[in-house]
Amino acid sequence: MFLGEYDYKLDDKGRVPVPPKFRVELKDGIILVPGPEKCIFAYTPAEWGKISESLPTGTIASSKMRKLNRALFSTAFRLNLDGQSRIALPAPLRQYAGITEEVVIAGDNTYLEIWDKQLWEEEKTNSLAQAWQIIETIEKH
Repeated sequence: MFLGEYDYKLDDKGRVPVPPKFRVELKDGIILVPGPEKCIFAYTPAEWGKISESLPTGTIASSKMRKLNRALFSTAFRLNLDGQSRIALPAPLRQYAGITEEVVIAGDNTYLEIWDKQLWEEEKTNSLAQAWQIIETIEKH
């Protein structure tokens, strides 16, 4: 389970340290993909495998599935931590997420989110403001 938030700065090569608490879980690598809210999602290979296996398959995929597969898999990057437990954030993902210097790595249960610090602060404020309303909706079902 990934918990907490961690502030870092990108180095001049676009690398960011992986929080020490998560290094064991990510020893086999990390899968990075664009997240829907202008951030980067980071999965363990095992968790990414679960996502992949959960998608419907067939000999001929529907147009919706082809689009989904393109969106998920063509934009994904598999990386390994370097000797100093850093990952080099690929330029296309940094651009997508608006990450330039200050980065927040936030735990999100089964995966991590990597955010530009300013965008993270805005998202965190919005999420906290709505969290109890969402919980109350879930409890009713």
